[in-house]
Amino acid sequence: MNQPLAYIHPEAKIAQNVVVEPFTTIDKDVEIGEGTWIGPNVTIMSGARIGKNCKIFPGAVIAAMPQDLKFAGEKTTVVIGDNTVIRECVTVNRGTVDRLKTVVGANCLLMAYVHVAHDCIIGNNCVLANAVQLAGHVEIGDYAIIGGTSAVHQFVKVGQHAMISGGSLIRKDVPPFVKAGREPLTYSGINSIGLRRRGFTDPKISEIQQLYRLLFLTGLNNNDALDKIELELLPSPERDEVVNFVRNSGRGIIKGYSRNGNNAE
Repeated sequence: MNQPLAYIHPEAKIAQNVVVEPFTTIDKDVEIGEGTWIGPNVTIMSGARIGKNCKIFPGAVIAAMPQDLKFAGEKTTVVIGDNTVIRECVTVNRGTVDRLKTVVGANCLLMAYVHVAHDCIIGNNCVLANAVQLAGHVEIGDYAIIGGTSAVHQFVKVGQHAMISGGSLIRKDVPPFVKAGREPLTYSGINSIGLRRRGFTDPKISEIQQLYRLLFLTGLNNNDALDKIELELLPSPERDEVVNFVRNSGRGIIKGYSRNGNNAE
């Protein structure tokens, strides 16, 4: 760990078997867990909490001050879970007084040039492809995948197991278990391949498909569609996850797809 060409603040708390490559800077008030590899030319600033067995590649900047004019110097953190890989030139900014932290979960992959702004919460097992840009206060559910060069508006939520096409402009909330694409971003079906890979059975996938048929293809508004879902489908974790997500959506959810090429209401 004792790389003579790296700067490590004496107050940083770094596990014994962490590898720090040359020309990296690690500031005070930093914690790094066992087995983590910090590549060359990485900057880890005050407030970083990095888990075990992570890999952080050259050019990454972790726990820089938030790009928020309201930030007044409050003590905030960045928390990165175990086994997460952060590729070249990724930036993850500290939180603000809103949440006091920015979180990237365990087993995530943030590809090159991803930006994670202040107060974002990213779940476990997520993939953000090259140059995905998250504005402040974004929430990403477990196992979500966002395609390269996509931009996510502040306060947007992306549900668990969702898959979003590359180059997307994500202005509305994306419910769990779906695929989304086109411009404006639109429901494109169930992420059935991803769900099967993660152990969802065919009957469970069929249940989720029926749920979204009721939500997007019946011509009902969201509230009436949710009532119909609760009336016609038996309670299950997946049904309740979708119903609660849509009911609690602050920005509204993406629209459904209609065969005439227009967005379904």
